[in-house]
Amino acid sequence: MSETPLWLQGRTAVIDATDSSAWRDGTTPDYHLSHQVMPGQRTTQHAPDSLEAVVETIVQVFEMEVSYKKDPATWVSMVTEHFRTNVNGGPWASAQDIADIGSYNILIGESPFYKTGQESFESSHHIFHQAFPGGFYWEVLEVLSPPPVVTFKWRHWGAFEGEYHGHQPNGQTIEMFGISVAKVSDDLKLLEVEHYYDPNQFLGKLTGGCPVAH
Repeated sequence: MSETPLWLQGRTAVIDATDSSAWRDGTTPDYHLSHQVMPGQRTTQHAPDSLEAVVETIVQVFEMEVSYKKDPATWVSMVTEHFRTNVNGGPWASAQDIADIGSYNILIGESPFYKTGQESFESSHHIFHQAFPGGFYWEVLEVLSPPPVVTFKWRHWGAFEGEYHGHQPNGQTIEMFGISVAKVSDDLKLLEVEHYYDPNQFLGKLTGGCPVAH
């Protein structure tokens, strides 16, 4: 048996250890596209035991859990009762807030290109899965400070091949870049994460720079 904590073993290990009743729609998440497509599109390669690789694994598990596990009590990537997150110094959101509102709504916030208050957890995920049918990938570019306060640069990208709020796709790869500051526990569970990036720069590329009309 591995001595590595479950949340540091990666998404596949966490999925295998999760009871089927924990998934939102009863369906186990499928990351085959990440295994097939992402290696050829990423811009960084990290040694397996490097801090960059560890941080990437933690965030990938976190993203999987908040997207597919309905009860924060089953999330192993964080200290759920203490966890909080915000974007660009905005209001803090708890683990339960993410479960109720949705990670896209929490992490994008209000934008002229995206109306958080008009999207549910389910609709927000549908919008971006539809816009990026070939996958929407994420990688750590560089880790700037070690635990317990981990500061890291990241890249998020995907091919815009599906409709976004009535705007037709152009097939181009859409990228966004940001910096996050994560406070972690002694066993590397997330306690607090602050994200800094410009969501409008990314969303504007999906709309041709034209705010979505509602």
